[in-house]
Order: sequence, then structure tokens, then C-alpha cells
Amino acid sequence: MSRISLINLTDLPPGQSAEVVAEGKIFAVFNVDGTVHVLDGICPHAGGPLGKGSLRGDVVTCPWHGWQFQVSSGQHCLNARICQTRYEAVVEDGRVMIEV
Repeated sequence: MSRISLINLTDLPPGQSAEVVAEGKIFAVFNVDGTVHVLDGICPHAGGPLGKGSLRGDVVTCPWHGWQFQVSSGQHCLNARICQTRYEAVVEDGRVMIEV
């Protein structure tokens, strides 16, 4: 496994999301009340940018077609068979990091 640095926590205030490109991949990073969650940034429906979606509580809505996912688990809100890849996030020296 390798560790990837994604974003400064100060650039991701609570209630906000960000799209981050690192190591050739797109990640969607979310701050839910001070807890950081990271999902694969590409919506499985049509490739929309989940990191640019609207975040309400712990649910992100893809800006392209409205698919919704719980950012804490990656679970699609209507279809239990769809789960977005989730990465365990840690904050280290003010940076959001994941293991891949």
C-alpha cells in the first residue's frame, strides 16, 4: 500500500467537498462536521464529478444526473447493489491522506 496526500484540511471546511486529482486518479473528498471522507471521484452512472456535487449532511448528489451516495460508506441511497469505492482518510500534519 502507498499513502497519497490529497488536500490541506484548511482548504476543506465542514460541509464542503472537493475534487482532487492525485496519482492519476480522481478523488471526491468531503468534510462532514469535521470528519473527512474520501470516495472514488467518478460517479458510476455517467462519469460525473462527485467531488463537485452538493453535500447535504453525509449525502452527496452528483451534479450531472442526481445520483446520491452516503459519503461515510459509499452506499448509493436508492440501490443497495451500488456502492462507490471508499478510502480510509486520516489527517496528518494538516493534510488529508489516504492509503491505496
